[in-house]
Amino acid sequence: MKQTDIETPSTNSTLTENASAKYIIQQLFQVPVLVAALGYLVDMYDLFLFSVVRIPSLLSIGIAPERLMDDGIILLNLQMAGLLIGGIFWGILGDKKGRLSVLFGSILIYSLANIANGFVTSFEQYAVLRFIAGVGLAGELGAGITLVAEILPRKIRGYGTTLVATMGVLGAVLAYFMADLFDWRTSYFIGGGLGLLLLVLRMKVFESGIFIKIKDKNIERGNFLMLFNNKKRFLKYLKCILIGLPIWFVVGILITFSPEFGKALGITEPVNAGKAVMFAFTGQVVGDLASGFLSQYYQSRKKIILTFMLISSGMAATYLLFPTKDITVFYTICALLGFANGYWTLFVTVAAEMFGTNLRATVATSAPNFVRGAIIPLTALFIQFKSTLGVLYAAAAVGLITFTIALIALKYLDETFNKDLNYVEED
Repeated sequence: MKQTDIETPSTNSTLTENASAKYIIQQLFQVPVLVAALGYLVDMYDLFLFSVVRIPSLLSIGIAPERLMDDGIILLNLQMAGLLIGGIFWGILGDKKGRLSVLFGSILIYSLANIANGFVTSFEQYAVLRFIAGVGLAGELGAGITLVAEILPRKIRGYGTTLVATMGVLGAVLAYFMADLFDWRTSYFIGGGLGLLLLVLRMKVFESGIFIKIKDKNIERGNFLMLFNNKKRFLKYLKCILIGLPIWFVVGILITFSPEFGKALGITEPVNAGKAVMFAFTGQVVGDLASGFLSQYYQSRKKIILTFMLISSGMAATYLLFPTKDITVFYTICALLGFANGYWTLFVTVAAEMFGTNLRATVATSAPNFVRGAIIPLTALFIQFKSTLGVLYAAAAVGLITFTIALIALKYLDETFNKDLNYVEED
């Protein structure tokens, strides 16, 4: 594998590397940065709205109470399968046609799909639309992070990606409040409407200068197979994905199915899934900001990711094995799990920083969605274990496997904090 440098645009000049606070704020308030951040807010609103309205929406279309968990897992897995397929499609498109093509196409698809979600009357309709919404939702984060990472100077790009990731988490919190104020159908309409409004704002966004530099050159772009035809490059890609697994173990299993875990723990008051999501993502807002700023302060992605992984593993063990009967304590643990999930900011940043410009969108878009899609085997493993170990110990076993794999992958991952992004991948 070779890496070929390309000419650097002026925004990455070393003259800006020791930027003042005023300069950092000016850079972060560029239209592309703000629009990418708002786009991820809407993306996360739509993505996690299902976790919030799972129970009332399924009951409303006639699903029996005893089927809520199993049918909920089916819908979640279909949504994640859409994310997986969409992550590959949008990533390739982002490197071949540009970052903006993804930002326009993805938001249009998931906005229309979520509006249609508000009209479902059967499980089959719900399943098809969650899959389509997943395909659309897959493009938002990777394209936004890639664009922000490429237009900001290297010493402050971590602030930009932190802003994007934090706004996204606020979208998940917003989903809880909208679902609390309105019924589940109206909540879907709101998410789709917000996406269509944001589509208008994107008319003012400009393309990445780094991408424009290579657009008309004879350079292979968006070739997904390049991630697999070289052992070193494949392992680098695999490690990028594996370090994110604990985040979606927490979100996709512990938080999404918190009512069932609350019952297994013997909490007398029913756990509200929407509140669990709200507390978890409120905690993650703080965690995203903390991990982003700590990474900038210590000039390291890996050290901070390790710290947050260890906190997450401890909180997951507390959630599953601590014999609390107090629902307030339970929600507090959910918030602390969310805080530990705050290394999502650094995970998506590392994915964007790890590869050359001609594969950057492919990786930054597909890697987070492979992590999201990993909920499919994780929930399958959870269900398999549940019949013999019970709900709590089955989740603990899946968590142990997940955290072990992630920590091993992190150990062998390269540090990317000071990496220059102006190069391309070659065979």
